[in-house]
Amino acid sequence: MAGNSFGQLFKITTFGESHGPAIGVVIDGVPPKLPLSEADIQKDLDRRRPGQSKITTQRQEADKAEILSGVFEGKTTGAPLAILIRNTDQRSKDYENIKDVFRPGHADFSYIAKYGIRDYRGGGRSSGRETACRVAAGAVAKKILGRHGVDIIVYTLAVGEIFAKKIDYKTIEKNAVRTADSKAAQLMIASIEKARKNGDSLGSILQCVVKNCPPGLGDPCFDKLNARLAQALMSIATVKGIEFGDGFGASQLKGSVNNDRFVLKGKKISTATNHSGGIMGGISTGEDITIRMALKPPSSISKLQKTLNEKKQEVEVQVKGRHDPCLAPRVVPVAEAMIALTLIDCLMIQKATQL
Repeated sequence: MAGNSFGQLFKITTFGESHGPAIGVVIDGVPPKLPLSEADIQKDLDRRRPGQSKITTQRQEADKAEILSGVFEGKTTGAPLAILIRNTDQRSKDYENIKDVFRPGHADFSYIAKYGIRDYRGGGRSSGRETACRVAAGAVAKKILGRHGVDIIVYTLAVGEIFAKKIDYKTIEKNAVRTADSKAAQLMIASIEKARKNGDSLGSILQCVVKNCPPGLGDPCFDKLNARLAQALMSIATVKGIEFGDGFGASQLKGSVNNDRFVLKGKKISTATNHSGGIMGGISTGEDITIRMALKPPSSISKLQKTLNEKKQEVEVQVKGRHDPCLAPRVVPVAEAMIALTLIDCLMIQKATQL
């Protein structure tokens, strides 16, 4: 199966399935002498893991990171860094009734169309469980970026029709939905609980802000920074739309309004506005990179639905098991990871360019 690797100089390859014995990631290009422990990785895995609140799936996985190679006496060696995460709470029997059924909204039919075979247990390779590998790799990338002062902030901007309005980054990790508005958090949680009780699910929007990104990252034409970030974030299965800066809103503006005027702030070249979202010509400007991500409602719902099976017969399906009624809270650390993996790769390419 192709498409399991991401990055050029800082390259990750993930492996494993939702109901297999383990999942994991191999990272090539980690600089040597970086202090690194399993605890550094575990912090972000704990934020993504299932069962962390009443509005997420109740699958109980510790998601314990095991470093298999690339670290000696607490520091990276420059060799490939391998991280393993064992699966410990699979319930494959929950999927027996749908093993020949194409679940609405899932990758069941498309995997059969491509490979002629699929792992029906939790979606196998197409499961969101694979994103734990990305979060583990992203924790390493974020540690390196932290040395350069880069800060990545992601929060839930909206759940259904409820939007965060009063933004306070300090509240993000203090509520189950990971929004930056404590008042909106309670409304979002109530809305998610109502959808779950009705056997349904809710879509959402994430807001991403990258602070202190150095200017000059990204390349012209096909490897523009926004193009690479879009690829990284769209590779998260639930993501259905990406906007940078004003996004679609820019289509309603005049050039005289949308253009970001260059000004001096102290001795630093900056812009008076940031409609472009910190990227011009596909290259970072040094301003905040701003991104919005639209997440579809989770496809696994208990509400009865009509579909087809592998014999092309119309059947009814009710998805059993433990599933998220809204994906926003657990996708927050995944989005952070994919942004970090993109930026560290671009930073390393930029450093190599300037040799």
